[in-house]
Amino acid sequence: MIPLRDLNPRLTTPYVTVLIILANVAVFFYQLTLGPQAAQEMIYTFGMIPARIPMVFSGHEGTLFQAFSPLLTSIFLHGGWLHLIGNMWFLWVFGDNIEDHFGHLGYLLFYLVCGVGAGVAHTIANLDSTVPAVGASGAISGVMGAYIVLFPGARVVTLVPLVFLFFTVQLPAVVILGYWFLIQFLSGLVSLGAQTTGGVAFWAHIGGFVLGVVLVVGSRRR
Repeated sequence: MIPLRDLNPRLTTPYVTVLIILANVAVFFYQLTLGPQAAQEMIYTFGMIPARIPMVFSGHEGTLFQAFSPLLTSIFLHGGWLHLIGNMWFLWVFGDNIEDHFGHLGYLLFYLVCGVGAGVAHTIANLDSTVPAVGASGAISGVMGAYIVLFPGARVVTLVPLVFLFFTVQLPAVVILGYWFLIQFLSGLVSLGAQTTGGVAFWAHIGGFVLGVVLVVGSRRR
C-alpha cells in the first residue's frame, strides 16, 4: 500500500518540510557529482556505522565526535533515487500537518531529534555492524508516529496493487500507518541476531516511530 496524499487540510505553509526535502535532494545531487570512490568515502564518513561507537570507547578508532556526528549527518544521505523519492514522498504526505502542530521551529527540532533517536535505536540493535546506515526514513518514521497519534482518522488516498491491477482507496491513517509499523516491527524481530549486510534499517524505523509517538503525546499534555 502506497499513500498518495492525505485529505487532512494544512493550516500553514509547510516551509520546513519543503526545506528538508530540498536539503535532501541537494545533498543527493552533490553525491552524484562525486566519483564512485569519493561517493563511497562520503557514505562511510557521514553515514552511521554502529561498530564505530564501541571501537571509539575501546580506544581503537577515532573520536567521540566522529562516532556520534553521523547520527545527524546520515539522515541527509541516501543510497539511490528510489530511496530518496520514497522517503521524500512520505515526508510530503504526512509532514505538513505535523509542522502545523509543532510550529516551524519546533517541527524542525522534532524531526532532527527523531532522526538521531532512530540512529541510536539502529546502533543498539546492530552494535557489531560495519555497514553505514543512511537515509531520512528514521526521522520520517517519527513524523508518521506523531501523525497516527494526532490524526488517526484522517483519510489517506492509498494506491493498492492487486496482481497486475492498481486501484486507489481512502483508508484511515491509523490503518495505513499501523500496518506499516507492524511490518517494520515483525521484520525487526526477524533481523535480530542476523548478519547485517545492508538493506532496510528496521530498528531505525521502529525507534523513530516510537519516539515520535512519545514526543507528540508529551507535547499534547503540555
